[in-house]
Amino acid sequence: MSTLPPAAILTSVEGATTPPGFPRDVLAPFFRARLPELVGGAEGDPAVAAALDEVARMVPGQPVLTTLLHWVDQGAATAPLQSLQDRVWQDLFARHPPDTAIYADVPACLRLWARMGLRLYAFSTVPAEVARLVLGRAPAGDLAGLFAGFFDPRVGGRRDPDSYIRLAIGMNVPTVEVLFLSAVEAELDAAAVAGMRTCQVLRPLAGLVASERHPVAADFPAVARALGLPIPR
Repeated sequence: MSTLPPAAILTSVEGATTPPGFPRDVLAPFFRARLPELVGGAEGDPAVAAALDEVARMVPGQPVLTTLLHWVDQGAATAPLQSLQDRVWQDLFARHPPDTAIYADVPACLRLWARMGLRLYAFSTVPAEVARLVLGRAPAGDLAGLFAGFFDPRVGGRRDPDSYIRLAIGMNVPTVEVLFLSAVEAELDAAAVAGMRTCQVLRPLAGLVASERHPVAADFPAVARALGLPIPR
C-alpha cells in the first residue's frame, strides 16, 4: 500500500458519516407513507406519471404500488424507484428536515481534509441529491459544500469493482489515489479490486465484524491516524 496521502477520499454516507439505519428508519417509512398519495395523484405530475409508467413496463400485470412497495422492502435501486424517492425525500427535507445525526467526529475531519486540498466525494445508497441534503442539513452546519461530487447506485452496485472504476473516472482521479471509507467489508473488497485504498469505519454498536483484509478505524480521526491524513486538534 502507498504511504503517500490520497488525492481524494470517497466515503460511504450511511454507516461512515451517519448511522447505517438512517435510510431504513427515517427515509423509507416516510416514502412508504407517501406512496399511495403519489401513485393516486400521478396524473397531475408528468415526471411521476413517467416513472410509474416505467414501473408498469418493468413489472407488467402487477399494480405499480405493489411493485414499488416490494422494491422498497428489498432495497432495490431501480431508476423509476429512485426518481420517486428523490422527489419525496426532497419534499421531506424542504418541509420537515429530519435530524440527520451526523457522527460528531465527522465535521471537523471533513473540513480539515477539504482545507488541506483533499477532494471529497460521497457514495450513498439513497439518491445523490438526497445525500447532498443529508450532509447539507447537518447539525454542525453545511457539510455538502465540502464535497466535489455525490454518487449513488445509478453508477452501479456497491459490491461491483466496475462501479469503483466508473467512480474514479467520474472523479477524474486514478483509483490508486482514492481512499474509500465504508463500514461494509464487501464494498471495501470491491473498491480494493478496482485499485483503491480502503479503510473500514467500524462505528461502535454497528453490529458488523472487523475486517481482516482492510485497515479498521472506529471513527474519522482514527482513519486519519491509520492512513496518515491530517487530524483535527
